[in-house]
Amino acid sequence: MRTVDLHLSIGTRLLVSGLDWQIKTGQCWCVIGRNGSGKSTLLRTLAGLREPDAGSVQLQGRALQDWPLQGLARERAFLPQGRSDAFGYRVIETVLTARHPYHDAGYWESDADYQAAHGALQALDVGDLAERDVRTLSGGERQRVAIAAVLAQDTPLLLLDEPANALDLAHQVSVMSLLARLRQSGKAVVMVSHDLNLAHSVATHALLLMGDGQWQAGPVAEAMRAPILSRCLGHPIEMVRHGSRSIYIPVEDNHHE
Repeated sequence: MRTVDLHLSIGTRLLVSGLDWQIKTGQCWCVIGRNGSGKSTLLRTLAGLREPDAGSVQLQGRALQDWPLQGLARERAFLPQGRSDAFGYRVIETVLTARHPYHDAGYWESDADYQAAHGALQALDVGDLAERDVRTLSGGERQRVAIAAVLAQDTPLLLLDEPANALDLAHQVSVMSLLARLRQSGKAVVMVSHDLNLAHSVATHALLLMGDGQWQAGPVAEAMRAPILSRCLGHPIEMVRHGSRSIYIPVEDNHHE
């Protein structure tokens, strides 16, 4: 997937200006920025759920609007930031909906669909919840079910808006490890994250949105440097080394006694 001279705005405010960006197989991009900088807007545009204000998004050299919906659903999966469950679907039914792009002529789910759905639930440590009503789940359990649906959709590109949202520490780590394995298997991942340390643990590249249309993109070693992150996030950031890890720490506010 690539963007060509992409412009995004909300009202009169310019969020992204002239974004020329390419997402390649085996890469994991983290999108970083302050609240309101356009991260979710960008992800929805990449998913084909929002028209660009100018420029284009291309998948395999073809503009998103030229893709049939079923074909697009086989190429990219999208995890939104929030969701509401108005109906009492079982967990397994919720994940099986992600298999609909593969139902060319049939209506009922196949054994392969059930195998993919149950495998995804097991990978997210929610296999024992398959028969539960989704409305009875905790926020973290519901988030893992949503990620399982993305996994079951089995697309080359995953677009994830804050995948670690509502997860406890152990499951944050396990989800990041899962994303790393997916990347290593040849999938491409784009995720929004406010946790710099989680992002750095899995990302190969970072896209920083400055909130005024400006942006910076590149490998994490170049883009996730403390001075650039400080400017992007509007707060001074320090980076320290701990063994082989880089750890990002907000600088304390010393203006109060």
